[in-house]
Amino acid sequence: MPSKAIHQISMTMYNLTGYNTGAFTLLGIPGLEQYHVWISVPFCLIYLVAIVGNSILLMAMEHSLHAPMFFFLSMLVITDLILSTTCVPKALSIFWFGPQRISFPGCLTQLFFLHFSFVLDSSILMAMAFDRYVAICSPLRYNTILTPRTIVKIAVGISFRSFCVIFPCVFLVNRLPFCRTHNIPHTYCEHIGVARLACANISINIWYGFCVPLMAIISDVILIAISYVLILCAVFRLPSQNARQKALGTCGSHVCVILMFYIPAFFSILAHRFGHNVPQTFHIVFANLYVIIPPALNPIVYGVKTKKIRDKVIFLLFPMRSY
Repeated sequence: MPSKAIHQISMTMYNLTGYNTGAFTLLGIPGLEQYHVWISVPFCLIYLVAIVGNSILLMAMEHSLHAPMFFFLSMLVITDLILSTTCVPKALSIFWFGPQRISFPGCLTQLFFLHFSFVLDSSILMAMAFDRYVAICSPLRYNTILTPRTIVKIAVGISFRSFCVIFPCVFLVNRLPFCRTHNIPHTYCEHIGVARLACANISINIWYGFCVPLMAIISDVILIAISYVLILCAVFRLPSQNARQKALGTCGSHVCVILMFYIPAFFSILAHRFGHNVPQTFHIVFANLYVIIPPALNPIVYGVKTKKIRDKVIFLLFPMRSY
């Protein structure tokens, strides 16, 4: 092979491996740059509500973690904090100070924790649905089925599953050459948004990023739906109206959180894959609301709907009134 050709191939390989070493620039919400400061006000307030609300919820459950329901709820709270804290502080810095640079490793880290916490949230909701199913359909066997060892196995299992689903996305992005723009028209790094900047075929990124996480979430939704069908069948067989209302009341907060999580999640996923006519500005605004609204509302829902948590929160906030 001529030396000129060898030199050309060597330079090509050098360039391909060196493309993704530079930093990216997060631009914010395209088309709404002049309103960034105003947009930051509700974002900052909602983020503070999420941080304070989830922190209070964790403190309220501190002595109840031996109960499966509260153990899974504490996992949900921590995951919500990871989800919002992964994205919102960077978004606020963009709103306040303009486009922000983020290193390639930093972008991959943000990408991983964003998607990992999203899939883990879904898995935790599935585990909580199983907990409600056992509590209502087999109350006498509840403590023998959901032993501390079983709870830990479920927690480790769903965490490992979420890790295995999302970690390949990091490798799929890391292998791409970025020889065009490094400007990301978004407030955070997410898998497909970063992959679309590459000057290479990203078919595997699109299909893996869409199909694998979606199938994992759909499997969670199916199992949750089966759990609640069985729960409803058991509830309507209860002899008294009070017993039925009490059983449904224990599931009310969980159902609200499920709806708040999955409805915008499926809209965002499907709009990203098929919504070519959805304006980019709308999609990015919605994507930002999605990572901040559920973490802010979840502690409010559980605080209002769950009497044990509500009483504990009142005791923490107003200790003198609880006597």
